[in-house]
Amino acid sequence: MFSKLKNIFARSPKVSRVQAMDAFTKRYASFKVLLQANADLANLMAGLEATLSGNRHLETEEVRKEARRAIFHCENMVTALGKMSNRHNTDLENIVHSIATRIETELKQHTRGDITQFTLPLTEVDASMAYSVGGKNANLGELSNMLDMPVPRGFAITVRAGSYFLLRTSGLFKTLLSLLRSIDPEKPAEIRAVSRNIEKLVLQAPVPEDMAQALFAEWDTAFGKDSATVVTALRSSAIAEDGIQSFAGQYRSILGVTRQGLLTAFKKVVASLFSPRALTYRAEHGYALDATGMGLCCLEMVQAKAAGVVFSRHPVDLRSNAIVINGLWGLGESVVDGTGTPDQWLVSRATRKITKATIAHKTVRLHLTRTDADDVESILEQVPDTLADVPCLSDEQVRRLADMVMELEEHYQYPQDMEWAIDEDDQIILLQTRPMGMDNAAAEHAPPKLGGLRPLLAGGDVAARGVGCGPIVPVGDGEDVTHFPEGAVMLLAHSSPNAMAAMRRAAAIVAETGSLTGHMASICREFAVPTVMNMPGATSLLSPGQIVTVDALSGRVFNGEVPELLSLRLRRPQSGGNSPAMVLLRRIAPYILPLHLVDPRAETFTPRHCTSLHDIMRYVHELSYVRMFQISDSVTDNSAGVACHLICAVPLDLYVIDLGGGLRMPEKRETYPEDVCSLPFKCVLDGMLNPAVQARGPRPVNMRGFLSVMGQSVIGGNQEGCSRFGQHSYAIISDRYLNFSSRVGYHYAILDCWCGDTLNKNYIRFEFAGGAAAGTQRERRVRCIGIILHSLGFSVEITGDRLRARYQKYPRTEVCARLDQLGRLLIMTRQMDMLMVDEEAVQAYATKFLNGEYH
Repeated sequence: MFSKLKNIFARSPKVSRVQAMDAFTKRYASFKVLLQANADLANLMAGLEATLSGNRHLETEEVRKEARRAIFHCENMVTALGKMSNRHNTDLENIVHSIATRIETELKQHTRGDITQFTLPLTEVDASMAYSVGGKNANLGELSNMLDMPVPRGFAITVRAGSYFLLRTSGLFKTLLSLLRSIDPEKPAEIRAVSRNIEKLVLQAPVPEDMAQALFAEWDTAFGKDSATVVTALRSSAIAEDGIQSFAGQYRSILGVTRQGLLTAFKKVVASLFSPRALTYRAEHGYALDATGMGLCCLEMVQAKAAGVVFSRHPVDLRSNAIVINGLWGLGESVVDGTGTPDQWLVSRATRKITKATIAHKTVRLHLTRTDADDVESILEQVPDTLADVPCLSDEQVRRLADMVMELEEHYQYPQDMEWAIDEDDQIILLQTRPMGMDNAAAEHAPPKLGGLRPLLAGGDVAARGVGCGPIVPVGDGEDVTHFPEGAVMLLAHSSPNAMAAMRRAAAIVAETGSLTGHMASICREFAVPTVMNMPGATSLLSPGQIVTVDALSGRVFNGEVPELLSLRLRRPQSGGNSPAMVLLRRIAPYILPLHLVDPRAETFTPRHCTSLHDIMRYVHELSYVRMFQISDSVTDNSAGVACHLICAVPLDLYVIDLGGGLRMPEKRETYPEDVCSLPFKCVLDGMLNPAVQARGPRPVNMRGFLSVMGQSVIGGNQEGCSRFGQHSYAIISDRYLNFSSRVGYHYAILDCWCGDTLNKNYIRFEFAGGAAAGTQRERRVRCIGIILHSLGFSVEITGDRLRARYQKYPRTEVCARLDQLGRLLIMTRQMDMLMVDEEAVQAYATKFLNGEYH
């Protein structure tokens, strides 16, 4: 390494100031672009994760826009890295292109308006098609085609069919629009009057012939030889402007529909778009009154022995860990609309054991019957006395329904409301599933009153919401977390994605510092681990094994168990878990959000192991540090034409190259500390010029160490890899950037830093190697420096007599404090190897430095 560095600083052709400055500023400009793109991409990914977890709403077009922005920022990072390196990284560019192509393929599928047919078989429908067929159809298609669950025979009538009917009938839509625009939403009587007029107009309008033929053809295909006798239910399958909305109970469903009654039933369901309650609902929730986005779902009616609903979570008690199953004899309409008192079972989500069964006295049931006119209608009849107090489900059926609804929740990643029926062969048939509507009052838990209980720590930033409790287990930087105990609270000095291996086992995470848009915060949200960051003093106040409750709703940590908080640990998910936007986001998220490249030292930290934009971001960000770290390698004595000589009481021949905003008068050949505007360089100089560091007379030298250095120099024992460097030191600076290279005698130190207001961009990288003493003393010196830097919060890696350290993603004030300490350390490390005469000296000198004893 040292011979290579000697070659770097060998004589090179004289370059002009313009040429040299151009080379420096181009690399620095590309670095700034890369850092900004990294910060923008981190913020964007945090927003997508918030959307996935239900804490943010996006429409489908916004998901597409955000995904393409993510690709754009990632491509910018790769391009900027190439400019910093003066070469294209073809492998990296190809991988980004490959990931972007996969994302674009998903984005271009099933966009609004891509289905032109009036009908579709349910076998061709899935959840991503909600904009074309409505939510009910999309979910039924998903159940059957993706999950192989039992659903009735049937077909989807597309959103285009509903709109076509309203638009193609001469003058119909124009009249409807005029009536709707005349409505005053504050006057219910006016809404009812307009609604009656519209319903009359819709029912009188003829269904276009081409559309009628398509409906009958699909009916015949779906039901085959039973076409003339089959009985169906025709239900709304509506969408709203911002995606699928259930509009539960707002639109009409018609039971007992036969082939001959299909067109009339179709018009009745479409007319319900403009029913008084649907118009009132849209007005109150801010939807356009003239919305025409409705599909219809035509399903064979199950001659149900029993029917009902299942909730994968308790719909009222969000703290319950129970699945709730309600059921009645006959058709399930009275369960759905709440007119009947059903049997109810509570089933454990964890074990699937029935924890409670409440069997109602059931007096009536709903069933289908044919009239003399060959119509079909539903009627109420008395439940036989022998069945009135008998459960409508067997225990085996209860557990099977519980398994099904949990499979759906896992698939949709959101609590589900599932309708079911038991047919005449005792088989379970699923009629629909949709996201559970949760109690709005539980949307945000107010912090409970805790009496006189005071938190150990407060004011932290919530990175991932929730509540967790367990014993404290500190995890050091780079520490093996393979055996991190299940249910413990992970305590970190600084956020680190390296902790990912144990996150799933952690009850909660507390970090003294960290970025809410950083890699670790992203993973915490992905794994739903309650996480609080930026809690100064956490590592000193919290003890290993101490039981704490982490309130990652308010950013607090309490001693012991706090039952009032633990009752909130099952936080309420937000609505929309099943919308087209969420379906699309879940399809593209694997190509954007997961982070697999967490350890730069791993053999897998290569472009070919990048499978997401997050991986690319992490890889490029890491390499950018390396490229900037090497910027001082391009400086030689021939670069003096671009440098100012710094005149100050520092024992270095120091030259400064200003990339912009670093000096008051960069064109002068000499400059002084008071002319420095660069924040990081100013902090380093403050440390170097600290009066306590400046030597007051000859520095005490251990004679044994001194003779060792002289002996090594005379016999050439340090020649291998330790050739003598030139005496110049350089600081390449801007207002927020510093690359400081000090090469004195037989050792060198390089410090590379960004120090600004954006926490995600801030970092310090420091490298130290070499020396004139024997190898043992040089190694002791870097171990002494390592102890000091580790105590200051750096992650440290030592190989032989070489030390590498990093400190990144901390606030500007913390970075400035470390730069000041590094300035002091750079002064004190000169000839320190002469003092490292034994192992005791390593810890002794580190302790003295940390205590402010520099001489």
